[in-house]
Amino acid sequence: MIYTMASSSLVKRSSWCFLGRSAACDVVVGGLIGSSSRRRRYIASSSLCSALNSEYKAVKIDTHRCNLLHGCYHHMGGLPTNITCRRIHHHTTVPSKLCKDASTALQLSGLKSGDIIAVGGFGLGGTPETLLNTLSAWEDGPSNLTVASLTAGVDGFGLGKLFECGKVKRMIASYVGENKNFERMFFTGELEVELVPQGTIAARLRAAGAGMPAVFTPAGAGTMYANGGLPLKHAPDGSVAVHTQPRPTQMFDGKEYVMEYALRPDVSFVKAYKADTRGNLVFRGTSSNANPDCAAAGKVVIAEAETIVEAGELDPDEIHLSGVYVDHLIHATDNEKRIERLRETTAGKVMDISGGRGRIVKRAAKEFRDGMYVNLGIGIPTMASSFIPEGMHIELQAENGLMGLGPYPDPSLGQSADPDYINAGKETVTAVPGASTFHSSESFNMIRGGHMDLTILGGMQCSSSGDLASFFIPGKLLKGMGGAMDLVSSPSTVVVTMEHTAKGGAHKILEECTLPLTGKGVVDRIITDMCVFDCDKKGLKDGGLTLIEIAQGITVDDVRAATSCSFDVVEGEIPLMDEP
Repeated sequence: MIYTMASSSLVKRSSWCFLGRSAACDVVVGGLIGSSSRRRRYIASSSLCSALNSEYKAVKIDTHRCNLLHGCYHHMGGLPTNITCRRIHHHTTVPSKLCKDASTALQLSGLKSGDIIAVGGFGLGGTPETLLNTLSAWEDGPSNLTVASLTAGVDGFGLGKLFECGKVKRMIASYVGENKNFERMFFTGELEVELVPQGTIAARLRAAGAGMPAVFTPAGAGTMYANGGLPLKHAPDGSVAVHTQPRPTQMFDGKEYVMEYALRPDVSFVKAYKADTRGNLVFRGTSSNANPDCAAAGKVVIAEAETIVEAGELDPDEIHLSGVYVDHLIHATDNEKRIERLRETTAGKVMDISGGRGRIVKRAAKEFRDGMYVNLGIGIPTMASSFIPEGMHIELQAENGLMGLGPYPDPSLGQSADPDYINAGKETVTAVPGASTFHSSESFNMIRGGHMDLTILGGMQCSSSGDLASFFIPGKLLKGMGGAMDLVSSPSTVVVTMEHTAKGGAHKILEECTLPLTGKGVVDRIITDMCVFDCDKKGLKDGGLTLIEIAQGITVDDVRAATSCSFDVVEGEIPLMDEP
């Protein structure tokens, strides 16, 4: 049967077009192909012609006379032209991107040794387990890889398996966390590690997907991250063999920004909750994280999904990521969805805190104001959410993709731990009514854009001028900056919570930090177990610290003896901190 298509199609400048002929010599359109060199567009058109039982061939289009001309692959030029094609077979079968298994998808991706791969996931949430397990088990498969991911996973699972089988040369990540094998490999020179702020990784991926060569961000400006000098590779004896190089910076409106090049992986591994056979993806909860950003950036993208339906079964409005970004699709056959930190609570249970840490937690909760949007760091800051004053409403954000962070799940209320809902500490959480989820680059847009009112996070050291060090002890401890560099460089108020001195009595509040900085001149307030300091980070009062509250039983002289910088004291009687 011959169909006549009277409507016109818009052919863009610098495009390719595939057409074909059926056995009846009627013209069959295989599809328009954009100027991108990605193989998948050719495959899609070929698949359509094959589905029509046609022998496809390339033709060129005369954009001035709208004639169809036989020939080889021919690049079109000229202005956009409306073309009316007639006597065309009408066919509604949509080509599928579904592969039979992960091995097939990896072969089709063209992944080879030395490539860069981007891997979705945060902690163990939203991790493409099937693809990582298959690549890890691929004997004589691609090696010497550079892997970009927000975090490094854990030993023996997901990315951890990839490190253990020796396929990774360099890791680009924001946080190493509890992967002890990864940390050992770094300090013994078996693995190169490029630590990058979490929001910067997401922004670099998103920039690549948007065709932007670079972005500017305040994260890390004025620190060793931007200035160069962080360890990139160690020698077997533990000494530093290679340091990072300085990054370009530029001033805008009196503030320094770091220029970050787009991160364009050769292949991206993505995990989705649901997909259709055209590669349209739906994510669930915080398992979205950087998966959409990895998909947008990749030259070739493989997505694995827990559930796959036929094209057309997903409502267009429920699709989070268009199939235009996905080349190959597989079913997630390895779907353990391991929980890294199971946390539960019981209704009415009061958190047991005492001593100095309890004093810090309760004082931190006093920073909340009704209607605030707040980001709380791991540990003591997160505990402060249990002491929000009655009647006060604040919105808590987890930078891994949740606004409206709720308490830990309560089994007595019928709640169960959900691996798709975790906080920035990888702990199981719930979402309050009215909560929303989003991907990583969107999360850090909220942060950098000044939409958060308050950030409370921990620290290893603070200086009198508001510098913060919180992510790295050279040669001893490798954790990573996570999202801290993005958070402290944002316009929000920054409050640091930490014990006043380290184990053994070493001072943590100094004239200048001795550890690599997370942020320079970023801290507004320091809350310790001994006192509360305000920090004049903008130099409005000639800089420095001012003691504004003190713990019961502690004197100003006690604070001076535990502090390695001078400070002022608030006028009049010094208010006392609440006891836990």
